[in-house]
Amino acid sequence: MNQRIVVVEDDKVQREIISDILEQAGYEVCAQSGGVEALEVLEDGPCDILLTDMKMPGMDGLELLQRAKQRCPALDVVVMTAHATIKTAVTAIKEGAADYIEKPFDKDELLLVMARACERHELREHNRRLTQLVDEAVSLGNIVGKSAVMRDVFERTRRAVAVSSTVLIQGESGTGKELIARHIHFTGSRAKKPFIVVNCAAIPDTLVESELFGHEKGAFTGAESSRTGKFELAHGGTLFLDEIGDMRLASQAKLLRVLQDGVIERVGGDKPRTVDVRVVVATNHDLKQCVQKGTFREDLYYRLEVLAITLPPLRERLEDLPYLVSHFRDKIAKKLDITPPAIGPDIMDAFRRYRWPGNVRELENTLEQAFILAAGDTLTPDDLPEKLRVPEPNAGDVALPPGGLVLEDLEQELIRQALERAGGRVKEAAELLGLTYKTLQYRIKKHDIDRTVG
Repeated sequence: MNQRIVVVEDDKVQREIISDILEQAGYEVCAQSGGVEALEVLEDGPCDILLTDMKMPGMDGLELLQRAKQRCPALDVVVMTAHATIKTAVTAIKEGAADYIEKPFDKDELLLVMARACERHELREHNRRLTQLVDEAVSLGNIVGKSAVMRDVFERTRRAVAVSSTVLIQGESGTGKELIARHIHFTGSRAKKPFIVVNCAAIPDTLVESELFGHEKGAFTGAESSRTGKFELAHGGTLFLDEIGDMRLASQAKLLRVLQDGVIERVGGDKPRTVDVRVVVATNHDLKQCVQKGTFREDLYYRLEVLAITLPPLRERLEDLPYLVSHFRDKIAKKLDITPPAIGPDIMDAFRRYRWPGNVRELENTLEQAFILAAGDTLTPDDLPEKLRVPEPNAGDVALPPGGLVLEDLEQELIRQALERAGGRVKEAAELLGLTYKTLQYRIKKHDIDRTVG
């Protein structure tokens, strides 16, 4: 544990006992005898939890709570009192306390309350960082593309923001599925509520239900205490289930019931709990094929497919490459605090020839690596990873792919490449293609090709 806890207790013996218990549990503890000293500690450095007695000479716990929250709004405060009544508990909670504990308490009670407070604190801080990250990404236009297929993605994403329906996002790894999910949440009506991410492929089959729905103490071997599931943690907000195609069938059935009824039951419990959660799921599998193979429930698939967004692999939208490279060039330069190197046509040609199995994520990582290793102020092929340093094929080396090709698609791609290399100048592009100016103009208009590429 790395949580830092400030303990405020005027009784020296009690203060030492509490500090010893928390330190033995792995917390970093700073013990103080009064509110003034505690506020000075908060001024000196970050703190996760403030654990304070309510009845103290001078500044009491309620005043300390108020002043501490004014200075550190993100601070979680737990109050201790030997005079616990509904009134004092409600007052403390209204003033911003995360929890309270009644004296006298034993070791287990203290550790349970502090573990609960730390879990809430970590969740809130995680979502605060996510909010900052996603707000920055959206404002910077991290979702980049002008191709027709990406315009469709943008339109579907805008529609998803406006409703509360379940969303299915499909696409290969690295295409930006989680970024789309975050955009849907943080630009929608639930933006100020939790955004909880669950990677279904990373959870052992035996723990999926416990992870999603929670469990009661003693529900199974090792369940030494009750646990809140991700659905409850996401109440009011969004639950993003990544790699939904890897979820086992039994868990799929329970997920379907939650989507239909909005009600969950913890493992080992018999008390239904109503949750208000917007579910967004993602997968790199073809769920239709999974249904045919019997590894994914057909009824769940149709429940998820109401609003589907399919992200294309980068190799199928190479016309977006110049926009993506331009965007990542500025982003990486800002991150590394450098003047970005120039990127010439030879680099763009190498990018177009490559298949990008890691998609947009691989493109960004490749550019960052190249920027770090670049010897001069212009990227050269030598600055690129070996996988991209392949010679440009001669016309006689071109082979027909096993599946064949569409000549019109090949023509459009060659025209785009020529325009890119010529900086959008039609005359120079025509010379590169061995065409007349008028012929190229006609073909650009015929294929509705954007002349501003590059």
